[in-house]
Amino acid sequence: MSRECFFTGKRTISGRSIARRGKAKYLGGVGKRVTGSTKRKFKPNIQRVRAVVNGKVCRIKVSAKAIRMGLVQKPPKRDYTPTEKAAD
Repeated sequence: MSRECFFTGKRTISGRSIARRGKAKYLGGVGKRVTGSTKRKFKPNIQRVRAVVNGKVCRIKVSAKAIRMGLVQKPPKRDYTPTEKAAD
C-alpha cells in the first residue's frame, strides 16, 4: 500500500531543498546567493486507524488533517463482559 490518504488523496510529492548563503540586502549585505539545490520529498502525516467504511470496520491509512476534519468515523466501543464459567 502506498502512503496515500483514503479520504483526501494526499500523497508523497517531490520538491527541492535550496541551500543559500550570504547576508540579506535589507540587513546590509550584498544579497543571498543560491549555492545548491537538492531533491527532497514532502511526506504527509499518514496514520493507520480503524474506521467504519461502508458499514464495515477496517484499517485504513488517513492523514492527520482528515482525522481533525472529522472525516473518519471511529467504530463503537465493544460492550463485552466475559460470562462466568459454570462450575460442575
